[in-house]
Formats: sequence, structure tokens, C-alpha cells
Amino acid sequence: MHHPILAGALLALTAFSAFAAPSVFPTGVTRYDPARAWNGYVLFTGQDKKTHLVDMNGNEVHGWAQEGFPPVLLDPALTGGQRGNVLLQLGSVPGVHSAGNGLGNASIGELDWHGKVRWQWGTGAQEAYGSATLASGGPANGAVHQHHDWRRTANGNTLVLANRVHRVAGFAAKAVLDDVIYEVTPAGKIAWQCTASEHVEELGFSPDALRQVRAGQPRHGVPAYDYLHLNSLAVVGPNRWFTAGDKRFHPDNLIISSREANITAIIERATGRIVWTLGPDYPAIASTAVPRAVDQIIGQHDPHLIAPGLPGEGNLLVFDNQGEAGYPKVSPGIFPHSRVLEIDPVTKQIVWQYTAADSRQAQWSFYSAFISSARRLPNGNTLIDEGMNGRLFQVTRTGDIVWEYVSPYYGASAVGGAGRPVDTNWVYRAQPVPYDWVPEGTPRSEWPVSLPAAAPAPLAAARP
Repeated sequence: MHHPILAGALLALTAFSAFAAPSVFPTGVTRYDPARAWNGYVLFTGQDKKTHLVDMNGNEVHGWAQEGFPPVLLDPALTGGQRGNVLLQLGSVPGVHSAGNGLGNASIGELDWHGKVRWQWGTGAQEAYGSATLASGGPANGAVHQHHDWRRTANGNTLVLANRVHRVAGFAAKAVLDDVIYEVTPAGKIAWQCTASEHVEELGFSPDALRQVRAGQPRHGVPAYDYLHLNSLAVVGPNRWFTAGDKRFHPDNLIISSREANITAIIERATGRIVWTLGPDYPAIASTAVPRAVDQIIGQHDPHLIAPGLPGEGNLLVFDNQGEAGYPKVSPGIFPHSRVLEIDPVTKQIVWQYTAADSRQAQWSFYSAFISSARRLPNGNTLIDEGMNGRLFQVTRTGDIVWEYVSPYYGASAVGGAGRPVDTNWVYRAQPVPYDWVPEGTPRSEWPVSLPAAAPAPLAAARP
């Protein structure tokens, strides 16, 4: 039976912009169980364009005046033993808004705990959308256009995910917003680079999808065709698959994520070739049972292999946004909701997942159509960044929420305002920080925070 009022209401739910929300939110730590949470700090950049280090009670114990997209904490093993060093953005191209593509990002660098610049790359003295410097192979003398990710490697070099605007043979668009990875030495020289458009046929597109990719035109106010929109770069790192002889998972190889194409891929560092892919085509989601074959992922963020020593080591952990993406576009359905997935990368089976239903909440109560991240913690919990709502929380393997924090750092954003700036508290990525990463004497607190009386009881208390 067709009911026109109900049908209209369900149709409205298919657009995430139609979701209603209160105009006042609680901020800071809203719940915290010290006995079940992993206790440490969390690093993130707020919409005040500053970088914050908060403790388990939400106190800002340290901060940097610069933002990071994302901020990256550096292992003291890579800084001569110095604790508290981070990678952040240092300068911007005047009058150019990055809008998530890095075009306004002129300079990046390493800062120590006290904000002193220890290393810097880029000057910002360059026109906004490309130059002879870019066309000749790299931005060593101008704006770096870094976006979404970067990593410091064991040899002291820095991997930088950046954008490059140029004409690409076979594409209908006159200007393509291409993705390029640079490996930059401490002296600022480009030691290696890989350009996405040179490997597009290795990404697993069907012939029809590849035609759609090449026929596209600029949209979303970006001055060039953003056909892949890479949003993550990670080093594969040591793992059991390579130890067992699978060369696709060489520790030096790189994991990338294409938000627009629903693809996660591994780049072979030695050749630049794509040697492993997940996506772009998946079966529909028809079950919540695990293990099961990977089903429809849409617009994912932060895929990486769980590091050795952590529960699930070697598996792929990914924030599945369930936004709208793909060639052709895939819709998130009537009740959009995000998932965090842990995937065996060899069998390509989901071995663990989290949705709001695992915390006895409506599925749509956990949803971020863009940005976001997920990180495995030493005690088996997972730190999740529900990015578009500025909500960071820890869940146990069974879905208990044992720590939750809502960012109080609001600022003007061009995202979600239909072309007009709006105030948001969204957080691109949140990273767990162990206590021994900071200099000695850094304060911290671990006072429990109880749920309000009207809130749902923790799952553990509800079970027989």
C-alpha cells in the first residue's frame, strides 16, 4: 500500500541536508568510564583553525596556533627523541580558499612542542592554480597544495599528498584536479613522486565507469575536475601478510583512498603501480553478520592497516561514510548511517564492524557523510571521529561507548552552507596520543563522567 505522506517523509530522509538537529549541543566530555576506556590524549584541529591536544576529561593540555589537514603527531624515534613534535600547515596562498583540495595551502612543516618550526617546505610565493614549477614536476619553489594527508617515514623524508591542476590526455575537462604524492627530503628535494592520472586504468574501473570518469567536468565550486578526490595516504608498515610472503603488502608500499570512486588501493612503492584494490564495485549491504564479504562502501576515509601489537593487527580499518559517491553514483539509501569496518585484506571479508545499532541507538544517530576517521587502541577499543558533527568517541568490541567528546571549537566553514559560510565544529581526523608522547609534566585527568539520567544505560549494565 502506498501512503503519500509516508513516502514523502522517507524521500526527505535520503538527503542528509534534510536531517534536523537541535541548535544547542553539549560540548566537551559527555561520558567517560576510565576503567573500560583506553586512557590517553587526543589530537585534532578544530574549526577555530587551531590544533588541540585534550585529555580524557576534555581539558586542553596543549595547543598550537596552526591548523593541520590533518595534524600529524611524529614518533619521537623520528625526531631524535624529542617529544611533542607535529606536522602542521604554516602558510596559505592569499585569497585562495582550500575547500578541502589544498589549493590554498602554501607551506607545511614540523613544529616542536613550543611551536618552533623545525622543518618547512613551500613558500606560498606562487599563483593559485598551478605554475611552471608544478608543471615541471613539483612545487619545490612555490605553494605545496598539500591536502588530506602526509606522513613522516623512517628515512626522515616526508610523504605529502597534494593536488596538481593540469590538462590530462583522454579527459574531457580542460583542467583536472589531479592527485600527486611527493616524497620530500629534509632538504626540500623531491625524491619520488606518483601522479594518480597515470594509473587510472589500474584502479579496477569497468569500461563504462572509466568512460564516465574521463567525461566528467568540474563541480562543487572547484576550479578543476576532481575525479578521484584522494582523502587518505598511509604507509602499509610491518604486517603479517608480507611476513607470510605476500609482496603486495610490502611495508614501504602506500595505501590511498579515493572518496569519489569508492576505492581503497595499495601503491607499490618500487614501481608506482597499483597492486591491490578494494572497490570500486561492491554487492549491496544485505547482512550484519560477520565474517562476510565486503559489501557496499561509499566515500570512505582513513583506511590503514592496524599496526603490529594492536588487536586486529594487519587488518584494514576504515571509516565507511556511506555518503554519496561512485561511477555511477551510489546512494546511501533511506536511512543514511556510517560504519566502521575491520577487513581482512587478503580474503576481503569484514571481520568486525560498528554502527550506532551496536550501541542500541538508531542507525542514523551515527552518520558523517564526509571526513572522519577510526583508530584501533591498545586495549581493543576503537577511537572514532564522527567528523561532520565534531563528535569523538571510543567503543568497545561489543559497541559500548566508554568515552565521548564533542568539540567546542566552532568556526566559519564553507561546507554545508549552500555556498554561504556557516558555523560548524566539524573535525577532519582525530588521533589517539599515548601519555609518553608528550613532555614529562604535561597535565592530565581521568575523572569518570556519568550519563545524564535520561540517557540510555551503557550496554554492559543492560545485559543479563
